[in-house]
Amino acid sequence: MPDQTAIDAVASRPWFYEFDLPDGRKTQSYLPPGVAQIHTTRLEMLFSALGPVVGGDWAEHSVIDVACHQGYFASHLARKGCPVLGIDARSEHIADTELIARAYGLANLRAAQHDINVLRPADLGQFDITLMLGLLYHIENPVGAIRLARALTKKACVIETQVVPNMTGVVDWGSYQFQRPLVASFGIIDETAETHAPEASTTGICVTPSYEALLFLMRKLGFGRIERVPVPSGGYEQLASGKRVMVIGFVEG
Repeated sequence: MPDQTAIDAVASRPWFYEFDLPDGRKTQSYLPPGVAQIHTTRLEMLFSALGPVVGGDWAEHSVIDVACHQGYFASHLARKGCPVLGIDARSEHIADTELIARAYGLANLRAAQHDINVLRPADLGQFDITLMLGLLYHIENPVGAIRLARALTKKACVIETQVVPNMTGVVDWGSYQFQRPLVASFGIIDETAETHAPEASTTGICVTPSYEALLFLMRKLGFGRIERVPVPSGGYEQLASGKRVMVIGFVEG
């Protein structure tokens, strides 16, 4: 059952997301006007990607939301019936997710503090579905993050991220006589002055993949089939322009 005390606590302050609360109220987002559309666009894309995976049987599909932030996507999947574990490096995000779970009365939504830089997949086990939304471009080890996602995933993993422009070509590899193709590229983004911000990197160094790098890594690290999730008509401009992407990778075999 929804907890009215928790609902009042949620409604009493701004959030990163606009939560539609059980009593009809909606939270105020502290994002600039127009930017909050990113969340509704991503949510619509997420449901369209996962619909064929669950086949309508949401309650039978376990989910881990890696870097769950304030529990927005985790709570939406829990409201559909999925048993969900949200993990995040920041304790305040775990507290927010637990508050959201109480507000909606979601006994199937749990939250736990974990740093993906030191997390061992064996400590958590595997889940039918892994979410990694808005994380990959805020970390310094995207290779390790995708490897972690693959280890946690039984069926499908949804990754959404900002991407940088790609470069191709050949490079000398020890000698002009030995050359290697540049198959994909990364950009380094500096958030070292923003590590205090709740939406920024915890370390400040962000190694952001190109779309081609994302696909390359997912294939090399064990996802057999990867599909780009289409952006709905009128979707948020960063996703519509391809500056952000959402993909779903499947574990096959």
